[in-house]
Amino acid sequence: MAIGGGPRDTTPGEGAAPGIEHRDGTAGDIGRRVVTRRSALVGGAALVAGAGLLGAAPAYADDPADATRAGSHDLSPRQQAGQRVIWSYPGLTPPQELFDAIRAGLVGGVIFFGENIDRNDRSQIQGVTRALAQAQADSGIRYPMLIMTDQEGGIVQRLPGAPGISEKQIGASADPVATATSAGTGAAENLLDAGMNCNLAPVLDVYREAGNFDDRFGRSYSMDPAVCGACGAASIVAQQRLGVVTTAKHFPGLGAATRDANTDLGPVTLDVSRSDLRSIDELPFRYAIGARVDMVMTSWATYPALDPHLPSGLSPRIVQGELRHRLKFRGVTITDAIEAGALDEFGGTGERAVRAAAAGMDVLLCSARDVSQGQDAVDALHAAIADRRLNRGQANQALQRVIALRRRLH
Repeated sequence: MAIGGGPRDTTPGEGAAPGIEHRDGTAGDIGRRVVTRRSALVGGAALVAGAGLLGAAPAYADDPADATRAGSHDLSPRQQAGQRVIWSYPGLTPPQELFDAIRAGLVGGVIFFGENIDRNDRSQIQGVTRALAQAQADSGIRYPMLIMTDQEGGIVQRLPGAPGISEKQIGASADPVATATSAGTGAAENLLDAGMNCNLAPVLDVYREAGNFDDRFGRSYSMDPAVCGACGAASIVAQQRLGVVTTAKHFPGLGAATRDANTDLGPVTLDVSRSDLRSIDELPFRYAIGARVDMVMTSWATYPALDPHLPSGLSPRIVQGELRHRLKFRGVTITDAIEAGALDEFGGTGERAVRAAAAGMDVLLCSARDVSQGQDAVDALHAAIADRRLNRGQANQALQRVIALRRRLH
């Protein structure tokens, strides 16, 4: 479930257990007022309110409307679709087709996995990211692509080096906020050195019991949502102050997933009450939004209490109702792996991409390590906007949010 890039990613991260599917400044007063591992769940909401995060609309650095001035009006309709799609490729060397697509203005970003990175030769990935950046410059588009990976720490990290330590270890440390800040700084410095500008982290799932899906892989800070929120906010602030885009995931939370539940492999339904979803699972995302997180990644689980029919990333009720309207998130939304087994009943890449965009997802993550997947998503998104299956005004707003974010990477 967002450990790998869908079912195809079996490349272990640093310290990974064999056979696991893999995809997937300081925080100031945000955490200092709240974090000990023994914080009571009942005190979480009050502590967040004390930090000034409940009910506050975050002031993001740029108004998305500024994207028009950034040159979105210069893009062709097909390029506008392409700027919302993240591509991937197999092996250590990007294929010529990817470079051609970038130069044509059809690529919004590239995601890297273990198979794309020589762990013994840092110059390899540095050379790749430089070549991709040059192709983007050749396109004439004046803002960088999102060059991303999952550098969570612990089992799920693609680059050797920092942060190394897992979220579980951070949450169990003597000073979780300070440790999260240090880990976030290390992750950001590592990514920047490799030529990357975006981290698909932190994970903000609040695990429910020892050994369940998140806990067995060390991908949750704590069973306490206040600790998860404070640690996540600390990581977000530390990374973004160095210029790395961060991603809070997997909204509205996968902490209730059982040991073997994995949306990479098939459908997962989480029968959690609306009250618990909002008071426990969504609480860390309030911290993240208060910390001005750049992106939020939705999960592919289904939450009957919020929408009995659609996975989170395909559900307008969740993406727009919960995340946008209720939590007042104004940043960029990004899907989890579009090839996930949880979406098998929803058609191929093109249909899934259009459904996600209709639900309110700004960025579509095509992570099957196949450039044709990115092409299929671009073609489908372009066609759906052209024939008005997708609302053009909403599509333009999504593009504006994406461009506003990428402009800040200069």
